[in-house]
Amino acid sequence: MAEKENKGSMTVEEAGRKGGEKVASERGHEFYEEIGRKGGEKVASERGHEFYEEIGRKGGEKVASDREHMSEIGHKGGQRVKELIDKGKGKE
Repeated sequence: MAEKENKGSMTVEEAGRKGGEKVASERGHEFYEEIGRKGGEKVASERGHEFYEEIGRKGGEKVASDREHMSEIGHKGGQRVKELIDKGKGKE
């Protein structure tokens, strides 16, 4: 839980949320898109293509190591394909 400072009754968490909401309402969605793009370009220029290959490989290995998760998403995907095939055949 966020701790309250002695200066008032608002927690640091509450103050951060309120500040974030204010910036979002003042600057809009485009502001966040722009800073995200700039940040992505900066990381790409500093770290290069290999960085993205490495984090992608690590992420893929992590996801693939969870057999239960892979089984579940495979089953869901199969069910969805079956629904789409049946819908195409008029079996809704």
